[in-house]
Amino acid sequence: MTEKRWQPLPEPQSSEENSIISSLETALGIDKYLSTLLWQRGVNNFEEAKAFFRPSLDGLHDPFLMKDMEIAVERLIKAIETEEKIVIYGDYDVDGTTAVALVYGFLNEFYSNIEYYNPDRYKEGYGISDTGIDWAESIGATLIIALDCGIKSIDKVDYAAEKGIDFIICDHHEPGEEIPKAVAVLDPKRVDCKYPFKELTGNGVGFKLLTAYCIKKDIDLNKLYEYLDFAMVSIASDIVPIIGENRILAFYGLKKINDNPRIGLKALKEVAGSNGEMNIENVVFTIGPRINAAGRIKHAKAAVQLLLASDYGEAMEFAYAIQEHNLERRTHDARITEEALTIIKEDDWLLNEAKSTVLFRKDWHKGVIGIVASRCIEHYYRPTVIFTKTKDGMAAGSARSVSGFNLYEAVESCSPLLEQFGGHMHAAGMTIPIDNIPDFRKRFNEVVSANITAEQLIPQINIDLKIKLEDLSKKFYRVMKQMGPFGPKNMHPIFQTDNLTLAAKPRILKEKHLKLELVEPETGTTMTALGFGMKEPFYDKLLNSDSFKIVYTLEENTFRNQSTLQLFLKDIKF
Repeated sequence: MTEKRWQPLPEPQSSEENSIISSLETALGIDKYLSTLLWQRGVNNFEEAKAFFRPSLDGLHDPFLMKDMEIAVERLIKAIETEEKIVIYGDYDVDGTTAVALVYGFLNEFYSNIEYYNPDRYKEGYGISDTGIDWAESIGATLIIALDCGIKSIDKVDYAAEKGIDFIICDHHEPGEEIPKAVAVLDPKRVDCKYPFKELTGNGVGFKLLTAYCIKKDIDLNKLYEYLDFAMVSIASDIVPIIGENRILAFYGLKKINDNPRIGLKALKEVAGSNGEMNIENVVFTIGPRINAAGRIKHAKAAVQLLLASDYGEAMEFAYAIQEHNLERRTHDARITEEALTIIKEDDWLLNEAKSTVLFRKDWHKGVIGIVASRCIEHYYRPTVIFTKTKDGMAAGSARSVSGFNLYEAVESCSPLLEQFGGHMHAAGMTIPIDNIPDFRKRFNEVVSANITAEQLIPQINIDLKIKLEDLSKKFYRVMKQMGPFGPKNMHPIFQTDNLTLAAKPRILKEKHLKLELVEPETGTTMTALGFGMKEPFYDKLLNSDSFKIVYTLEENTFRNQSTLQLFLKDIKF
């Protein structure tokens, strides 16, 4: 297990900051630890706390603040009023497929001359394709709404225009120097876009387009809000900051999926065995991978069909098919990860000198190389790119970063070697001539070496608070839980507790996990802690240690209708 760096978050220093925390304690009737957690999250008074604990859909920004929104809505209204054929075009990942399901599903409630399209991951690749445009032309479409893609599709938009097809682009990726000549380009990351919130998903941008349409046509927004579980799944799976508008959408999307999910998601929950209350983490690890598996293993259209299903029996059939795709995905994932780690172990330069990992095997499954990149980072913590051969003789690559390092800029520095690329700070995709991979490996490592810090190469655990076990009450947990949805920029609080001992010998679960009965000698408090995958190297160290300190998250365990608090360990130090 890679050694981790413990980084305490800033604590209040000034009298003003301490005064804010004291006033929050008094106004909310909570302890100093909870009020400090709120202060760390930018909450400074009662009104801000009220808005934080109870997000409101009224807090969503005016969609017309987004560049080109007025033009986009007018073009959509014209298409519907003149009965043009519209194609909803989305990427093959979770963000793209849920975006297609949201936009197509909503518009199709009152407009039938509409189709949807997801590119084939292997035949067409990422983004807008000639094949997709040709298909749109063949069915007589004159407007394509592109979701979660298109911001760099200069040539494709021009190609469509030659065929008399207009584009409305709804994207959230970083634009290039040139913007496509579409009728409208909605992307909050455009440098000329003054929209207040920059971190929407592709689904979120599509949602804003529909919000604007509803406002223009005086349609009850509650009809659109019925699709918020789709928006939430995209937010969870695309790993965007869960602050601002994303927090509001995720909050109400979770409420929807828990209280009254759309039929497709209900079926997927059933097949995944997720019958309890869903949170962002559940969605990331159960719903997201299954939706993604359709595009990774077969075709993303299957995911959209599931999400749009109106009959539960039909939805279950789609869900079981996607479950099979996910099982196949896991098989590829495990095999390729093992092969990738073996390559690193057997290469002295990769093992001992490189500041990055770049691997290529022609027979690796393209659908899982992004997952494999993430798995490699779990073992060798550094920016990683995994390549495989495509059917056209090129190589496709998927890249993942480490915390704080701008991957997009590093890949962009290698752009002369690439056929095309796209992405953001934390993840990127690219295609490259196979002969260029050795030069890319060298250049990418040079760029990473020149820009990454020593600290960024050590995984960091950000610690919210140092706290005693005796202060972890059920009331504390209930209030803390209401600070969710948790995710990037509002992470599940992580706590540190020192000077602990064991009440009994550690239990080993399933050969690799630990269950500890902890004692805080100073207070006499006891609690149970679980450490997933932590048998090595901690079991022997715990047996030979008088005391230790831990970092962890606080969770609630319910068994036979009895609820107890337990700790999920992140790390142990001696």
